[in-house]
Amino acid sequence: MPKMTAMEAAVRILQSEGVRHIFGIPGAGILPFYRALKDLGTIKHMVTRHEEGAIHMADGYARAIGTVGVCAATSGPGASNFVTGLYTAQVDSIPILAITGQNVRSQLGREAFQAVDIAEIVKPVTKKAYCVKEPAMVPWVFREAFKIMREGRPGPVLIDLPLDVQRGEIEYDPETDAPLPVFRMPPNKKQVAKALDMLLAAEKPVMLLGGGVVVADACKEFVQIAEALQIPVVASYMGKSGIPWDHPLMAGQVGIQCNTRSGNQIFLESDIVLAVGARFNDRHTGDINVYKGNRKFIHVDVDPGQLGKNLMPHLGICADAKLTLQAILDEIKLRSVKPQITDWSGKVPHVRQSLERKTDYDETPIKPQRVFKEINEYFDPETVFVTCIGLNQIWSGQLQKISKPRHYLDCGGAGPLGWDLPASIGAKVARPDKQIVMVVGDFGFQFCMEELPVAVMYKTPFVCVVLNNGYLGLIRQAEKYNFDMNYEVQIWYETQAENQGRGFDFVKFAEACGARGERVTDPAELKAAFKRGAEAGVPYVIDVIMERETDCSMGVAINSVKEFV
Repeated sequence: MPKMTAMEAAVRILQSEGVRHIFGIPGAGILPFYRALKDLGTIKHMVTRHEEGAIHMADGYARAIGTVGVCAATSGPGASNFVTGLYTAQVDSIPILAITGQNVRSQLGREAFQAVDIAEIVKPVTKKAYCVKEPAMVPWVFREAFKIMREGRPGPVLIDLPLDVQRGEIEYDPETDAPLPVFRMPPNKKQVAKALDMLLAAEKPVMLLGGGVVVADACKEFVQIAEALQIPVVASYMGKSGIPWDHPLMAGQVGIQCNTRSGNQIFLESDIVLAVGARFNDRHTGDINVYKGNRKFIHVDVDPGQLGKNLMPHLGICADAKLTLQAILDEIKLRSVKPQITDWSGKVPHVRQSLERKTDYDETPIKPQRVFKEINEYFDPETVFVTCIGLNQIWSGQLQKISKPRHYLDCGGAGPLGWDLPASIGAKVARPDKQIVMVVGDFGFQFCMEELPVAVMYKTPFVCVVLNNGYLGLIRQAEKYNFDMNYEVQIWYETQAENQGRGFDFVKFAEACGARGERVTDPAELKAAFKRGAEAGVPYVIDVIMERETDCSMGVAINSVKEFV
């Protein structure tokens, strides 16, 4: 049996599991791992400027191509800086492997330097967290980690490695080892038949495309069922991109924030909902009694903990989304059901068009809606968009027109400011053939802006569109309508150079990093700026000076969203 260090075995396993890139920062507590990474030489590494940036890059990478993202950090604060990223991945069902260094085993529990018990800290926000105490366990822990991340509802795993465990010598033969099989839960045939019975008996059925459909790479099957049964489709925000925005059956998105008016309208008229891979979270449902109404729900989810948690379904199916949708398709073919356009399904394109929100504003300062009009018109369907929490995300969710799965990357459950910049880098590394466009607010940009030099260093170009209104915009609006105040949310300030309220200079920051950028104040100049950014070949920051206090449509229930025009 060949002998090697535990970390040599670990890196060989990463390679055999398909890992091609790792994002991280070498530190004293993780150097044996980095030595093995260097010696094998087949996995590329990007050194980031902060551990949170590293895990968000791994996250964007994983979402862009549906694989496992990997990140590495040293012990103590290096490891604890992964917590936000693990939480984000957990709630959005993203498989991420976080590898952390640790002090030697004899120092555990002694408050030694940088010896925090990270495995215990992250247990609530991971599928599993290990602190490996024996070198011989390393290969099996890594193999099990990949199985756990991929099986059932995907999610993150952390492996904490004490220094002496990393240095330990073990017997391991990579030629006789292989990935563990990943079980996919098939649906119950009687439940599949009953689901189809319920859909065929309904007068106004809808299909709800949740983020789990995208995660399961089941969008094709989902759309095929909608077409076969001529059922209108609505999406949750995390399901955005799962069906082309202009598909004749696509009504829009349901929610109290990241919604479309037509999506909410069609949903409110429905009498039964086939929901696949949806969590029924609060920003989607709003007032749960309004959301439920008198309609029935069929809920398909691979995670049994989701069934009945936020909404009690009339029929719950705990199974893999793709296998379930394939089984429904088989049942449709078995019964020889023929697609028939009805008044219900046929009206979807008209409802969508008639309730579309206005975007053709010509005013200066630029209205945010106009920015998205120009984005929709300039960038083609192959563009991958990345966005994060704030009014920028809500406007993006409401107004952007996306045609392909995994071409709209967003963090929905946790909403950590700053996620989008490193996630854009990870997405570009995963999809170097794609144009990556990040849409961010001026406050959110400043959370993980230290990662911009990473994109320059590794020649990873993307376009960054900053919606700059000098506010914590989402909080300003919440203060205005809920607390009658405007307190500590303004971030523009006068500068000696300009003697006007503009605050942070995003263009100068980009140039200081070796990137490029420009400021846009005229809506007629947006497309030309997008063109320059897309052709720059380097990260390109477009600072769009917007109308300052534009309010965004939202509400507390899907039947009472307040519109602002």
